[in-house]
Amino acid sequence: MDRAIRTNALPAGLLGAVTVLDLVMGPQGVLIGLLAAPPLVAASVTGRRATAVHGALALLTAALLGIHDGQYTGAAATAQAVRLLAVTGAGVLAVATCRLRLRREAALARMTAEAATTQAELATAEALQQHLLGPPPAVPHRQTAARYLPAVRSARIGGDWYDAFPAPGDATVLVVGDVAGHDARAAAAMAEVRGMLRAVAATTATLPGPSPARVLDTLDHVLARLGAPALVTAVVAVLSPTGNGVRLCWSNAGHPPPVLARGDGTVRLLERRPERLLGVEPGSRRTDADLPLEPGDTLLLYTDGLVERRDRTLDEGTDWLLSQLRGRADEPLDAVVDGLLAGLAGTRHDDVALLAVRLPR
Repeated sequence: MDRAIRTNALPAGLLGAVTVLDLVMGPQGVLIGLLAAPPLVAASVTGRRATAVHGALALLTAALLGIHDGQYTGAAATAQAVRLLAVTGAGVLAVATCRLRLRREAALARMTAEAATTQAELATAEALQQHLLGPPPAVPHRQTAARYLPAVRSARIGGDWYDAFPAPGDATVLVVGDVAGHDARAAAAMAEVRGMLRAVAATTATLPGPSPARVLDTLDHVLARLGAPALVTAVVAVLSPTGNGVRLCWSNAGHPPPVLARGDGTVRLLERRPERLLGVEPGSRRTDADLPLEPGDTLLLYTDGLVERRDRTLDEGTDWLLSQLRGRADEPLDAVVDGLLAGLAGTRHDDVALLAVRLPR
């Protein structure tokens, strides 16, 4: 009620002011034409019905003031008819304008509500993704840095993941994988595959010796029995202490190859003959590769969103990654990883997950 009084006060006050001025000034200063203004003002602050009422009151007031000012005789009658027509037209225009304003306000309110809902959904999705990924992994006696960035146009949830966990014999298992998709279904499949891989790796990764290929073989059979939830790629690596340092053993299931940045600043792509995705053809054995690591070496595992671009080939994206890592062995690991992600600004269209591990000097 109070709001209705406030919104109607301005056009009503304007109507009263014009009426008083016309009565005071009399026929010498006819102000009847100004009565076109109140309904137009009402259109900007009141509803359609109230605007129509103000238009009708303005027309009635104009007609009565015309009688008071003697505007219906002689030459003044034509001018008065024009005034009444103008006030009538202003009322009609005011109602149409009010209707348009109300539609726009309703559309704006709807868009605002949808935006708030979308923002809440994005925040929930982001929290869910972080919960599924868990806290950033820490590798004992190693520097680690892990990052996840959702696709720019997605709902901040997807199938990319990173993981690191201990294995028997003081070994550490490192994993980066990608389940196809950028939605809740992909995230659910990711959590399922990630959990199964953890369970398999905890018992088979290092027995009788480090073998990521055995982990992927076993996971292949599990996915075949349960039904693969989606297309899945992954790299599994095992860091095992030796008498001379650390041994890296890895196997790649259709995933972008890891990168090894040596402590002397050189960079190497750990490429091998491509092997099939997970869950595609169980029974076809996978292979391991291994090499020794030295103090200061950095191993980077990542998903394809780090190197894929719409404006360049995959080889060009990989060359960019190698160039970004070359000669940065002395920089803090977090700074190196954040620098890589900063280089994606404006070009990223896929999820990015990466895990970097550096051996202390």
